Amino acid sequence: MRSIIVAITICLGIATTAAAADSKVAMGEKLFTAQKCTLCHSIGAKGNKKGPLDEVGSKLSDGDLREWITDAKAMTAKAKTTRKPLMKAYALPKDDVDALVAYLMTLKK
Repeated sequence: MRSIIVAITICLGIATTAAAADSKVAMGEKLFTAQKCTLCHSIGAKGNKKGPLDEVGSKLSDGDLREWITDAKAMTAKAKTTRKPLMKAYALPKDDVDALVAYLMTLKK
């Protein structure tokens, strides 16, 4: 009986964690739109084709994505990119950055 209770508790914990992750991804997708990221970037057929983010979750780590959002100037130098204009600096709350990173990490092959 105790094994069953432990198993149910674990399953509920996993389901709750998955729901929270889904919620964070949805929030990130909304922020992507609200912050007008599509002016410079595209996902699929939407946005500026000069800055495609399709499959970015397969190409960059969550740490690199976080750094692009919070310190694009340093990442531009680190990645030796030449795209103009440079990405503007964003001062977003940590929860917003976390949500954007969660969303961008879902963009994989």
